[in-house]
Amino acid sequence: MRQAQVNRNTLETQISLNVSLDGTGKAILDTGVPFLDHMLDQVARHGMVDLEISAKGDLHIDAHHTVEDIGITLGQAFMQAIGDKKGLRRYGHAYVPLDEALSRVVVDLSGRPGMEFNVEFVRARIGDFDVDLIAEFFRGFVNHALVTLHIDNLSGGNAHHQAETIFKAFGRALRMAMESDPRASGMIPSTKGSL
Repeated sequence: MRQAQVNRNTLETQISLNVSLDGTGKAILDTGVPFLDHMLDQVARHGMVDLEISAKGDLHIDAHHTVEDIGITLGQAFMQAIGDKKGLRRYGHAYVPLDEALSRVVVDLSGRPGMEFNVEFVRARIGDFDVDLIAEFFRGFVNHALVTLHIDNLSGGNAHHQAETIFKAFGRALRMAMESDPRASGMIPSTKGSL
């Protein structure tokens, strides 16, 4: 089982995170940011990873530090759990619709952090959640998981739908990239011999 546990304690946040990449899609989430819990549940369910996150943050200021630091912690845990990447597909992609919204996410377990985030939300807030924090979450993940991630929202007239298609597609793209490739058993999926 590819698993990891990471604790992150700063003056701004205290986070405990467990991940199992070969799970059943179960999520136990208590981040203090309900909309983020809803989005992380999508990642777990569609990525077929088990995810347990408990977070306390300086929410009296705003949700920025909490959301960003959860992305960082999830990236660290993913990096630990994924291992040497031998025999994996390496690349994953997904298109996910939700009514009028459609998003595409493409991931490369490249060992190099890089992100393209092409999303124009139709409004600035979903309830009391600032949509700017979605890019901060993914940036934190990318920089600590050492993956290349392209996120494109192709259509959408409802910000909740836009966000949900992004997180669902992210889970599904990760799931594909993490799968074993039976034709590449034991091989690093790179001509360099390392990722």
